[in-house]
Amino acid sequence: MKNPRLIALIDDLRQASGESPCVEFKENYSDPKKIGVYVSALANSAVLADKPFGYVIWGVRDHDRAVVGTRFKSETARVGNQPLELWLTQHLTPNAAISFETVDHPDGRIVILQVPAASASPVEFDRAAYFRIGSATPRLADHPERQRALWEKLRPYLWESGVAAQFLTGDEILDSIDYTNYFDLTRQRLPDNRKGIFDRLEQDNLISMDVGGRWNITNLGAILFAKCLEKFDTMLAARSLRFTAYNGSDRHAMVTHRKDWKRGYAVGFSEFLSYIDGLLPANEYIVQAFRVERKLFPEVAIRELIANALIHQDMTLVGAGPTIELFCDRIEITNPGTPLIEPNRLIDAVPRTRNVALAALMRRMHLCEELGTGIDKVISEVELYQLPPPDFRVYQQPRGTRAVLFAPRGFSAMNVDERVRACYQHTVLRYLAGGHMRNASLRERFGVDAKSRAQISKVISATVERNLIRPADQTHPQSGYIPSWA
Repeated sequence: MKNPRLIALIDDLRQASGESPCVEFKENYSDPKKIGVYVSALANSAVLADKPFGYVIWGVRDHDRAVVGTRFKSETARVGNQPLELWLTQHLTPNAAISFETVDHPDGRIVILQVPAASASPVEFDRAAYFRIGSATPRLADHPERQRALWEKLRPYLWESGVAAQFLTGDEILDSIDYTNYFDLTRQRLPDNRKGIFDRLEQDNLISMDVGGRWNITNLGAILFAKCLEKFDTMLAARSLRFTAYNGSDRHAMVTHRKDWKRGYAVGFSEFLSYIDGLLPANEYIVQAFRVERKLFPEVAIRELIANALIHQDMTLVGAGPTIELFCDRIEITNPGTPLIEPNRLIDAVPRTRNVALAALMRRMHLCEELGTGIDKVISEVELYQLPPPDFRVYQQPRGTRAVLFAPRGFSAMNVDERVRACYQHTVLRYLAGGHMRNASLRERFGVDAKSRAQISKVISATVERNLIRPADQTHPQSGYIPSWA
């Protein structure tokens, strides 16, 4: 079939100077075992060469790169009773997502086999890993220096660098990406020419050069700056942020508001927050004879938890995106994927995320707190409002992480688990600030007076029994308490 992008790709690969470790040119079909060795070698060499793919191309003469056409038909090629492609995947470890394409090039019929770069481990064919030196394909085990280099470069699949849309013209890029918002949010001057715009977008990995002078939009570029996520594939569109409000305390209650945002996270972030803020209930207080309205939930806490849900979601899970659900007594913010840090340590540990580039760019645009302070700010704001402690829940089926903020409830209305969680979180905040948790500080956190000293002591004892906190100095009980891991 005529595929303009594949034709441009083939021509670019033909015109490249010198031997490429990621391309093998052939005229006609060869032994299937030899093709298996090529797949292993190309997948591993692509990693070493920092390329996303390797290619076997039939119908191109090797010595002068001329298109001569091929008689090879991948769709009918078989090994025994099995189709060639199926046979290859069964002999590859891990199972590589290879794909054959037939291309009607202007100069002749071509078949191209696309081989993704290895990700978590070297790709083996029949239990042996190969790589390329020039046109040779030696065993990787025979070259320990290359084997070490490959393992150093191997890392989990980076979703952000994947391609959301490919082979686009410059006009199509600018029609799909809200580039003016990108320059505003990153506090850069908008260049006065197209080349300057594209250079900046490419530097931040929002777009990448394709073949034939065309461009790709990366997943990072689309998820942050898409004018409309639905213009991309359904998996990316499913990542859009969804909000639902109920008029009761559970999901059986009537839905009062529902909204899906189809814009990229960065360009829609302020709109997310404004819309949700407009629906949050508020309480009125008298301050110095003036009536003051205060939202039920701290704005900083909601902002940071939404940003965390966007940043830390597992992009490899299919058909799921971040959700925000507002009930009469709480707000729940959920993202697909389990956290890389144990939930009790989210407040103090250095954050770890699967989406490093997305997190870095959102922090650079000041859409969330600086590295390592986000959950601290959430807990601090909750304590300032004297709310019940937030709850961070992890689910395995389906995999997800949920942060829950609760509406105001006094100490007497909190259950034992909530009191213990509040005590632990307060202890961590005090420890991070260089202090110790004491009965007096915990009373202040709960908004109770000295008459409640005995009740607060019971909360502290229960938290110690659960091995969440311990005395700062065992020989001096009055020294206060610190987290058990400190």
